[in-house]
Amino acid sequence: MMNHYLSASLASCLFTLMLSVVPAEPARADDLAGSRPNIILVMTDDQGMGDLSCMGNKVLRTPNIDRFYQMSTRFTDFHVSPTCAPTRSSIFSGRHEFRNGVTHTIKERERMALSTTTFPQLLRKSGYETGIFGKWHLGDEDAYQPYNRGFSEVFIHGAGGIGQAYEGSCADFPPNRENEGKYFDNVILHNDTIVQTEGFCTDVFFQAALGWIKKQHEAKTPFFAYVSTNAPHGPMLAPEKYKKRFADLGWDAGTQGRYGMIENIDDNFGVLMQKLDQWKLWDNTLVIFMTDNGQAGRSGKLNGKRTPMYTAGFKTGKGSPWEGGTHVPAFWRWKGKLGEGVDIPALTAHIDLYKTFCELTGTEIPSDIQPIDGRSLLPLLQDPDADWADRNLFVHVGRWEKGADPNDSKFKSCGVRSQRWRFVNNKELYDIAADPHEKQDVASDHPEVVAELRKAYDQWWSDTVPLMVNEDAPYSAEHPQGVRYERQLKERGIPKWTAPTL
Repeated sequence: MMNHYLSASLASCLFTLMLSVVPAEPARADDLAGSRPNIILVMTDDQGMGDLSCMGNKVLRTPNIDRFYQMSTRFTDFHVSPTCAPTRSSIFSGRHEFRNGVTHTIKERERMALSTTTFPQLLRKSGYETGIFGKWHLGDEDAYQPYNRGFSEVFIHGAGGIGQAYEGSCADFPPNRENEGKYFDNVILHNDTIVQTEGFCTDVFFQAALGWIKKQHEAKTPFFAYVSTNAPHGPMLAPEKYKKRFADLGWDAGTQGRYGMIENIDDNFGVLMQKLDQWKLWDNTLVIFMTDNGQAGRSGKLNGKRTPMYTAGFKTGKGSPWEGGTHVPAFWRWKGKLGEGVDIPALTAHIDLYKTFCELTGTEIPSDIQPIDGRSLLPLLQDPDADWADRNLFVHVGRWEKGADPNDSKFKSCGVRSQRWRFVNNKELYDIAADPHEKQDVASDHPEVVAELRKAYDQWWSDTVPLMVNEDAPYSAEHPQGVRYERQLKERGIPKWTAPTL
């Protein structure tokens, strides 16, 4: 299969030589299983394949993630869901988001079914501490909150984005909605207390995560840290020093903010790497960088003229059933265990993290929880060219109106992806191996493939619709995070958050 990172790799040849990275021998699967590493998962919001300089973007500068890319094993055909809450639901359940009731990002359909057992719940039973820092977006009501879904440390904003509020339960804390700066000086839920933070949101989330990681390291406790940034989701806001370079180049305010957020993420990722060096944590820590859906920002204005942004060749981005909606970066580093500068071309996905993490940590998956759609990635981490049976990944953007019959949207914004093919909207077929950017519909040339993928999709849909448990959920009469905030404000006030010393 064609390497989708080829052009980016060629573009970074000189950078690679400068780094002089020495490849590591891939580990054996039996060395990895039950080895109980720490796991740090960094996932950004709305950042796509075109939003990194190591992927070929000539405007952005992301030197820290670029360096991490060169040191990593890269899954070059890695897929998530087309939007944010669905991806998060799939990661924590190991199965398609619709099977957890998540068919939207709002309308009470962003809430991950309470019948779902998350892998952090299992890791806790296996002796791990588990922390989330940033965005949750799987339910703002108490029963759905991360402290009830397996996380021992919680440091989050509400809703799907800082300052958001919608009808029903999905809404952030009132001060974040009223704050003109939106992404600055936010109130955050820290475990059982809402606290007032100071500074830019991404800086705060990484600082909180690093303080917690340091604490676990000093206690010699294995941990799973989930650093889930709100950035670079809109509105496009960034500290002035990160916007200045793009302003000087002539880009509009929106692009300044978006690209500024990405370069700020890169700086924070660089601090993470520096601290892992300082704390000597690389040898027993798996670090993953990925994003939650395809690229959101696709054009801007340069010196007043509408200008396309770099998209790594993909014709669509976030919210799309085509390749650009779900194909994302996935860089994995575990020093001495995984190969450096190694590409894995097999078709992989977010649903695979559940079994992978459980197998790595020696955590048993009970037989009585939800069926898992994903696979363990350990065979591929052992041997990037290992036999990997073909599979079908099912894609649906969802987001039909509240109260509508899902069956009316069965073939709207949907897709099936196998190793070679992508079948879109029940009619278009693309040979991804030969045409990774979907320039030519070949459905008429391969009717047998269309029939096979259509049959697979029909069966998947039939099996999945009964599991969409939130379709008839009534809107909450209140915003739970608003109620929580007002109650705490009255009873004990909102204390200032004390940033940890790193």
